[in-house]
Amino acid sequence: MLIHAYKHARLMEESEARVEMSAGYDTPADLLVATRLLENPEAYRRWESEHDRLMRAVSEQGRLARQITVLRTTVFGLVHRKALFDYLRERHVSGPRRRRLFGFFYGIRDYSNVVLAEHGNYVRCSSSYLCAHHLAETLMHDAAFDEPLQIYEQWYAEYFRAFCDVALAQTEEEKRSVAAMDALKPLLKHQLAEARKAILDMPQVPVEEWREAKIRKPTGDTQKLRAIFRPPHGLN
Repeated sequence: MLIHAYKHARLMEESEARVEMSAGYDTPADLLVATRLLENPEAYRRWESEHDRLMRAVSEQGRLARQITVLRTTVFGLVHRKALFDYLRERHVSGPRRRRLFGFFYGIRDYSNVVLAEHGNYVRCSSSYLCAHHLAETLMHDAAFDEPLQIYEQWYAEYFRAFCDVALAQTEEEKRSVAAMDALKPLLKHQLAEARKAILDMPQVPVEEWREAKIRKPTGDTQKLRAIFRPPHGLN
């Protein structure tokens, strides 16, 4: 297992290389994000500057264990910051509902500029998210970026979806349809806080060992291995 901390230059070199690789073989969504950066020098420079600050917080840690913890925390923030456009894409929100949703988060501002700014934020956050996963898996060999963070991201998407669905409900029928999720929001929020703590407290385990352990587990224990934190009641 690696025991040394990584220098800032190495983290940035690996991140920049990851963005360039994304244009070649990732999912269509990743390809679109990478292309937006690589084809727009101004957008790339802004991403580079923001990512530099994120990686500075990691590289300033003198021990690898602390770097891993800060990188996990960084990914939590990136998941949260890109959630709005993930929701818009999943729910196909358009027209007046889309305008109302942006107004809910940004208040009374120039709608077109807000949408452009939020989309730019989504592109940069998604790029840094890809880079953080690359650093965790390739350099730090941190298994928390395998299923644990994937599960957390799914749970956060459920919470954010409930939050936005409730915010957009206007008619009595719409309000009735989201009433159950509205009541569940405090529990979802509490469960996310517990999940974050569980992930931050996870010891560093190489991804290979994590996956081998899952393979060796009997079928009946698979769910126990996946759930390092218990899902909210009603979401099983």
